[in-house]
Amino acid sequence: MNKTMKIVINIVAFIVFLSMIIVGQKNIGIPGLCIMIVGLIGLLTQLFLYNKKNK
Repeated sequence: MNKTMKIVINIVAFIVFLSMIIVGQKNIGIPGLCIMIVGLIGLLTQLFLYNKKNK
């Protein structure tokens, strides 16, 4: 997999995880909270992998 493809995948994943957090805020209750937690875990995982690569 080349570098450009990895960048595109990371951008798409970032948009998906961010939209999960936004949608989760609109849903009141446990399902919304679960969606927000999954989105947050995804963003934190991306941040961890970025920092691990550029350490």
